[in-house]
Amino acid sequence: MEAGFNKLQDFISNSRNIVFFGGAGVSTESGIPDFRSVDGLYNQSYKYPPETILSHQFFMKKTLDFFNFYRNKMLFLNAKPNKAHEKLAELESLGKLKAVITQNIDGLHQMAGSKNVLELHGSVLRNYCIKCHTFYDVTAVINGEPIPKCTCSGIIKPDVVLYGESLDSNTINQSVNAIANADVLIIGGTSLGVYPAAGLIDYYKGNKLVLINKTSTPMDTRANLVINDSIGEVLGKIEL
Repeated sequence: MEAGFNKLQDFISNSRNIVFFGGAGVSTESGIPDFRSVDGLYNQSYKYPPETILSHQFFMKKTLDFFNFYRNKMLFLNAKPNKAHEKLAELESLGKLKAVITQNIDGLHQMAGSKNVLELHGSVLRNYCIKCHTFYDVTAVINGEPIPKCTCSGIIKPDVVLYGESLDSNTINQSVNAIANADVLIIGGTSLGVYPAAGLIDYYKGNKLVLINKTSTPMDTRANLVINDSIGEVLGKIEL
C-alpha cells in the first residue's frame, strides 16, 4: 500500500495536467449513500424499483410518486465535502488539476471550491420548468409540495439525468477532451459499471492511469496503479 501511495504522490507531484473521474464512492464518505452496494439504494424495497422511479417515463406518468421518492432518497443537502473533494479543489487552485468529471449530482465538488466540474448526470441543486425552461434552485423542489410548479404552471424538474434520458452532449465532449489531453487520469470511488460514463476512460492514452476504489473494478488490469482504499483517505494524504 505504501509503495502504491508513493507512486501516486510522484505522479501528482510531476504533473500539470491531472483529470479526476469520480463516482458515488467519493460522496459516500460525506454520508451520501450509493446505489449499488449491499446497503445501497438499489438493494432496498420500495413500491416500485428505484430504476423505475428514477426514469423519465415514471416522472412523466407518476409525477407525485417520483417527487415523494426523490425528496426522501435523493436530497442530502446537509452533506459537506470530505478530504477527497477538498484535495481536488486544492490541486485545481495550484493549476495541476484541469477538470473534475463526476457521476455525482450533489454539488459537493463545487462546495469544496472546484471550478471546472463536469457533471455527467446533472445536479440536484439545479431545477427547471419543463414548460418555459425557467431555472430554479433546490428550494423550489423542497417547498413545492406535492408537485413543484413554475409560475407558468409547468412542472419543475430536477436537472438530473433520469433513466431513458441522454447525457448532455456538451458535457460529454468536454469530458472526452479533458481525458484525452490528461497526463494523469485518476479514477476514484466508482466500480466503472455505469455506461456510457464509464466508457469515457477509453479516451485516455497516457501511461498514468490510477484507480482508487475500495473494491476491484473491471478496468484494474488496464491501470498503471491500483489502490484499494478510501478515496478520501488516499487523496487526503497527498502532499502539495
